[in-house]
Amino acid sequence: MARLVDLDDLIDANGVSEILGLAQRNTVSQYQKKYVDMPRPVIDLGHGRCKMWSRKAIEQWVYTRSKSPR
Repeated sequence: MARLVDLDDLIDANGVSEILGLAQRNTVSQYQKKYVDMPRPVIDLGHGRCKMWSRKAIEQWVYTRSKSPR
């Protein structure tokens, strides 16, 4: 069964980088390699093409990381 996605919830790498407080959107891919628990794109059209994440999933991930001990 296909996963339902709220189109209004989708953000691109620029949106993810803003939420994470990153200076460049290219850093998002480095975060994905560094943090295996980081939400993956809900839409990934392949290498060098559009990727979209769930804003709610990214915000929840940031919130959870801020609450967990380091």
